[in-house]
Amino acid sequence: MHRKTILLVEDNPDDELLTKRALTKNQILTRLVVAHDGVEALDYLFGTGIHAGRDLSDQPTVVLLDLKLPRIDGLEVLRRVRADERTRMLPVVVLTSSKEDQDLKRCYQVGASSYVRKPVDFDEFIEAVRQLGMYWLVLNESPVQGL
Repeated sequence: MHRKTILLVEDNPDDELLTKRALTKNQILTRLVVAHDGVEALDYLFGTGIHAGRDLSDQPTVVLLDLKLPRIDGLEVLRRVRADERTRMLPVVVLTSSKEDQDLKRCYQVGASSYVRKPVDFDEFIEAVRQLGMYWLVLNESPVQGL
């Protein structure tokens, strides 16, 4: 059985560090893989580019996906994930600072598993990550697990 993995797709170093701190503070013991843009995320998920040859049976338990990313934005990453049979059912949580209702609607239309606005307050962010970890890594049962 593979260790549970979170794929964090985040280009902002401060938000990346904050997410790492929140996982540590909440004792969410998991492997964290970070992709800094949409291309890197897709390379990881599909075993291409810098991740060529990666064992694709070891997919993340959940993807935490920012929307505003360089090279390929989060919405396009989500589209490609949902369009491919290998990743179609992979849980993808959009974790964004966007307050645009149209972003929320588009993400769900394309197939987001969840949409969470990043809290600005540190303690609220820590709590949000705790709840995400508890739900997606402990409570949720996914058909992708064990592939």
